[in-house]
Amino acid sequence: MYALLALHFWNTRWRHAEHGKGLKTWERLALMVPLSLQGWLLYADIVLPELPLFGFADALSAMLWLAVLFYWVESLFYNIEGMLAPALALAAVCSPLPALFPGHAATYAASLEFKLHLILAMLAYSLFTIAMLHAILMAVAERRLHKARKPAPGDAPDMLTGPLGGLPPLLTLERLLFRLIGTAFVLLTLTLITGIAFSETLFGTPMRLNHKTLFAVFSWATFAGLLVGRHFYGWRGRTALRWTLIGFIMLLFAYVGSRFVLEVILGQS
Repeated sequence: MYALLALHFWNTRWRHAEHGKGLKTWERLALMVPLSLQGWLLYADIVLPELPLFGFADALSAMLWLAVLFYWVESLFYNIEGMLAPALALAAVCSPLPALFPGHAATYAASLEFKLHLILAMLAYSLFTIAMLHAILMAVAERRLHKARKPAPGDAPDMLTGPLGGLPPLLTLERLLFRLIGTAFVLLTLTLITGIAFSETLFGTPMRLNHKTLFAVFSWATFAGLLVGRHFYGWRGRTALRWTLIGFIMLLFAYVGSRFVLEVILGQS
């Protein structure tokens, strides 16, 4: 369903550029069908069992489910229909992964502390995923505008056309980007705090400074630096894209990457 909808939005908003009017009612309802189905599957896989199965595949699936859900809600207030095709394509790739890589059960996964920590982490990951998509499309759009010819006196300025014509104005995208990063940064901060606070309760030992923790802290520091640079120095454009990309990659390494190595390459729980 995600793949079919991604193809639909690619054909209508990118190839033929039928954009600017927002989502149609049937499109909103159609999006809710795979969202509802995947939401139930994630709930049945992660929340309902006494010992939930959770691994890198569930993390990716939950991240993209939340990302599409946020886009659906965001579309009520902004014209972001041009963003849906890539988000839905990623969701189509990630949603079946838990069936292929079911992860491992752990006794601590059933605890309320772990579920709170997990919810905060997945919300942060999904918002940073949306921010990453925003930043990449902003960079492409800005590059296109810079390459456009300088209008002659009396001519209308060049506008984005074709696939990128369905995107909101760059200033709107920029405001959304830093709003997303700011909210995700708060959630990531709470994720780190709960990880430190609950470590001894869940694992019986204080939080260890391993590669997962280091990548999470480095990612937090990167996004903190980006927000500080934005506030005091007005960072934007390629600078914001580089910092967002670095922070997002380190965040992926912090959990998804480390779990992938353990579960798939090393075959450990």
